[in-house]
Amino acid sequence: MNLDTELHRLREAYAARHPESLARHQAATEVMPGGNTRSVLFYDPFPLAIARGEGARLWDADGHEYTDFLGEFTAGLYGHSHPVIRAAIDAALDGGINLTGHNLLEAELARLVTQRFPSLERLRFTNSGTEANLLAITAARHFTGRRQVMVFKGAYHGGVLTFAGGPSPVNVPFPFVIGTYNDSAGAAALVKEHAADLAAIVVEPLQGAGGCIVGEPGFLRELRRLASEAGALLVFDEVMTSRLAPGGRQAQLGIRPDLTTLGKYIGGGMSFGAFGGRADVMAMFDPRAPGHLGHAGTFNNNVLSMSAGIAGLSRVYTPEAALTLNARGDALRERLNASCRAHGLALQFTGLGSLMNLHGTGAAIRSVDDVPASERFVKDLFFFHMLEQGFYLARRGFTVLSLPLTDADLERFHAAVEAFLQRYGPVLPR
Repeated sequence: MNLDTELHRLREAYAARHPESLARHQAATEVMPGGNTRSVLFYDPFPLAIARGEGARLWDADGHEYTDFLGEFTAGLYGHSHPVIRAAIDAALDGGINLTGHNLLEAELARLVTQRFPSLERLRFTNSGTEANLLAITAARHFTGRRQVMVFKGAYHGGVLTFAGGPSPVNVPFPFVIGTYNDSAGAAALVKEHAADLAAIVVEPLQGAGGCIVGEPGFLRELRRLASEAGALLVFDEVMTSRLAPGGRQAQLGIRPDLTTLGKYIGGGMSFGAFGGRADVMAMFDPRAPGHLGHAGTFNNNVLSMSAGIAGLSRVYTPEAALTLNARGDALRERLNASCRAHGLALQFTGLGSLMNLHGTGAAIRSVDDVPASERFVKDLFFFHMLEQGFYLARRGFTVLSLPLTDADLERFHAAVEAFLQRYGPVLPR
């Protein structure tokens, strides 16, 4: 058995099973570059065209059914058309969509968020996590009167704030200082070097797009100390990790950042973002104050996201539901890793709670520098195998649990991974 041969066979079988997705892709290339308007969704030979979703199920244009283990890259926490979320959206529609003013919902959602995340003494809404991070960084630069922003290789803070292998050519032109994730000594040296002009340290408590690399508690606590010592603001990007506990990853660690950014599920799965934190920092956006910072956005307080978010936080993703979902994720990841070890394979699923990612190495992964480039072939093999088995996840091995998934779904997922390990063990790393 040869890895390249098996991967070629799976891709050929995939192409043969999805003629309608191919046709949709070819038609899309006539009006969009590469037939694509969201880079992460593209993969060779062509991406699936998803026709509809219900609960934890998806159907593609060719009629194939999948169990959704990607959950819109964590935004789809509630699954597809959750009845409580759907009812909230319908109610908002009944009252009119664009009300051109302060509405009756925004303060209620803001109150629910501040209750869930106590470090957000004041907050403002945006349309996405990208916008939230841009505004948090801008706030830190204005508040401190400094320019530089410290981030970490492998980080993803939005479409124009991405550092997978260093800075991206599409990034906004802030003066970034790039450190190594989980390297406390390296971070301390960089802060010392740039302290006089360092406005913010921005960090994900778990690098999601980087491969679910867990931020070590000691490293994150050291960043808190370094930011305070340097007079910079510590910004926790919890766009993904806020789902990991009732109060986000910061509550689990007992770390209080100066600013926090949120997004994804908190708007009920609709377009949503938020940034907030210390009252004195956020006061810069108070329109009653002379010289305040402007913050525009036609849909910042759109009633669909506000209504869906209120319903989700108050009635569906309660603190108890958050604890239960993430405990299920921890248990699944432990079982998957136990299977990898039992087969003697150098594979692992990293992550926390309901977020996990396959990696083609058994060595410890503390930063993206520990991820072997060759693992992309293992991930491709896994991706097409899991699609063939009826499971939808990210090509990079990213796997996300959502609320509608049942225990039977998790059992089937584990069985599909076991089948992968048994079938392809001879070509997988050891």
